Amino acid sequence: MKINLLETSDSHGFIFPTNYVRSFDDKPFGVLRCASAFKSLRQRLDNVIAIDNGDFLEGSALAYYIAEIKHQSSPAQISTVFNAMDYDFGVLGNHEFNYGLDYLKNTIKESYRHFLCANIIDQDGNHPFGAPYEIKEVNGVKIGFLGLTTQGTTKWEKNENLSGLTFLSAKDTAAKYIPEMSEQTDLNVIIYHGGIERDEDGVPTEVLNGENETYDILAHVENIDAIITGHQHRKIAGHLLGVPIIQPGHRGEYIGHIELDVQQDENGKYYVNNSESELIATYGYEIDQELAHQLDDLQAAIDVWLDEPMAHIDGQMDFDDAFAARLHKTSFIQFIQKIQMQTMGVDLSATALFNDEAHGFENPITMRNIITNYVYPNSLAVLKITGAELKAAMETSAKYFDYQDGKICVNHDYIFPKLKHYNYDMYEGVNYTINVAKPVGHRIENLTYHDQPLADDAELHIALNIYRAVGGGNYQMFDQDKIIKSDDRMMSQLIADYLHHHETIKAENNHNFEVIYRP
Repeated sequence: MKINLLETSDSHGFIFPTNYVRSFDDKPFGVLRCASAFKSLRQRLDNVIAIDNGDFLEGSALAYYIAEIKHQSSPAQISTVFNAMDYDFGVLGNHEFNYGLDYLKNTIKESYRHFLCANIIDQDGNHPFGAPYEIKEVNGVKIGFLGLTTQGTTKWEKNENLSGLTFLSAKDTAAKYIPEMSEQTDLNVIIYHGGIERDEDGVPTEVLNGENETYDILAHVENIDAIITGHQHRKIAGHLLGVPIIQPGHRGEYIGHIELDVQQDENGKYYVNNSESELIATYGYEIDQELAHQLDDLQAAIDVWLDEPMAHIDGQMDFDDAFAARLHKTSFIQFIQKIQMQTMGVDLSATALFNDEAHGFENPITMRNIITNYVYPNSLAVLKITGAELKAAMETSAKYFDYQDGKICVNHDYIFPKLKHYNYDMYEGVNYTINVAKPVGHRIENLTYHDQPLADDAELHIALNIYRAVGGGNYQMFDQDKIIKSDDRMMSQLIADYLHHHETIKAENNHNFEVIYRP
């Protein structure tokens, strides 16, 4: 007997095949492509169990428009699409909390799929977002499904959005429930919105900080027949420690498929005789037109909103090459730093160019520009740090660069196993040089603050997005305890507010840093 597990993960509100950089895109991703793929796969596969692995509420212009512009109490349009896809189970991703607990709880109420959530508990030890696990019988085979969410959520999310909640270790939670489930089941499947921290040989591929625990789970917990992962946006299909594993990228570009060949032993006990994992690209499927038409009015309204002129630029703030922008700085980056410093009342700031889709601000500036270039729902915080801590942070950022074939390039660790351009920060309020010829940890040269060499014991206040402020990206010199001020407004809102009050923006670039290779 074949049992087929189909997974989507990290769709991030990308219902249509567009990243909203341009109108009327037809990109090779989107939940509407997944919907068509699901229909086709169900026609040729037996015993299908469909699962969404989380991070579906936030990330696209559509998701932002519903939550922040229309101020809906729930994303009914997104739920309509997901409900039509007939998922059996779902788990929560870390970004499900971005728009607040009420928004999330309303979403769960209007969703048809059964949410499973074993490692998030409230003050009374209850599970407020779904049962820890559920057992589903398929042609006589009892399959247990355990739901888990990365405990890293607590490092990045605003405290008020996690009020009263405790996130437990995924590994410890699996160790608690899998034995309990095994007394009632034939097979056990883990649905984990978290990633893989080690390779098959146990060599770390991620920082071992508890954010990703898949290897740890499989190394310490028996009786797991398949594990469905996400969070890292990696494209993985195979086996880890003998267990079939899947991770289908993001935005609905792939569907994860695990096929379990289930047989009975002489005692009538079901077991997995063989298993296969694959990624199914969705670009070969047209979007589900019936579902799309239900959202035509919403999509049209979003395009109008995105293209409304907000301010004009005196000069130029756009660019074609994101890597060149990281090497040489741009007037766009200086503008973002200016807003962060003015908003938070400090003279130091750090920000990143988050992905290679960023191309700066066109003229006139529109909301489409903001959403394209500032893709995360970050708020701002001010940290009180020392000069030594700032230098350490800048050295961490400088790891981003490498030197190969006679030119400066991106360190492979920021490309594999996932793209992490967002972990390279550029700094404003200081002047400095990154010398890629120097060893990691000793690359920052000519660092000055107010035109003077920066002392290690100097007291500084720096504006950062909240992800970085609490140490996200392995910036171990930063943490929650150093935050002295915060602003709950999302950065996209702060940019929009600034533009509403400034009809003309002057493009400026003080070229306060350079990246060189000088042995």
